[in-house]
Amino acid sequence: MSPTRLSETIAARPVVLDGGLATLLERHGHDLSSHLWSARLLRDDPAAIEAAHREFFASGAEVATTASYQVSFEGFGAEGVDRAEVERLLRRSVALAAAARDAVAPDGWVAASVGPYGAVLADGSEYRGDYDLDVAGLRAFHRPRLDVLAATIGDGADVLAVETVPCLVEVEAVLTELDGSGVPAWLSLSAADGRTRAGEPLEEAFAMAADVAEVLAVGVNCSTPSDATAAVRIAGTHGAAVVYPNSGQPWNAAARSWEGRSEFHPDDVTAWVAAGARLVGGCCRVGPEDITALRATLEE
Repeated sequence: MSPTRLSETIAARPVVLDGGLATLLERHGHDLSSHLWSARLLRDDPAAIEAAHREFFASGAEVATTASYQVSFEGFGAEGVDRAEVERLLRRSVALAAAARDAVAPDGWVAASVGPYGAVLADGSEYRGDYDLDVAGLRAFHRPRLDVLAATIGDGADVLAVETVPCLVEVEAVLTELDGSGVPAWLSLSAADGRTRAGEPLEEAFAMAADVAEVLAVGVNCSTPSDATAAVRIAGTHGAAVVYPNSGQPWNAAARSWEGRSEFHPDDVTAWVAAGARLVGGCCRVGPEDITALRATLEE
């Protein structure tokens, strides 16, 4: 799908995203406890990833978000994987999602996931934003992955999903890399109480994206449903918004486990769309059954 058609579709109607890919894989018995998380399966069991994408498409999702969130040269390098192999795994993440789309939902999209620097640290810092890098350092970190994934646009992928960004310094870094690239993307932050995870106003983050033509939508993901509903009202004042919260269950980074009960309610999509959301779905612990219910609510 061309960037023009992407923009036209988003302008015309809300589009249903998938849910939490990694947590669906965990549900199916895969051990994702290593620092590579779901990225490990790109190397060890790619068929499982394609099957999970198919499951989300079959549930009513129109967009598959690739398993590249936690893929990095640094993370795989620590496992002895060379740069050429990491590039191949990034491209494989797109190919697997595209294969699932072509088999189940030929009119669907593939969003190539660009996770934050904190995801590579695997210490929960994408939910704190307490980074040790400045804008220049973060640009240098993101650029190699962005280059590889950007090359898949039009050749498997349709858009970049720059997601779970916790702080303004990383917003500035990724926007600077995107600006003038011609590569369509959405920008999604992790947020709480109307602020970034680092405590800065969300309004500032969304305003920073206003002059970057490549950004099709701004919003939040992997935030609680209540925080997401509040944040999308801010994002919606800047045009098309994207929102895909997690289940509301807190992640214990030390124990590497989720706690409590789900607070994700598909009926919340009504408020999201009213606030300007045009890309709606779920993140961690939001499964295919939730996406089916969300789409049914949307179609009503």
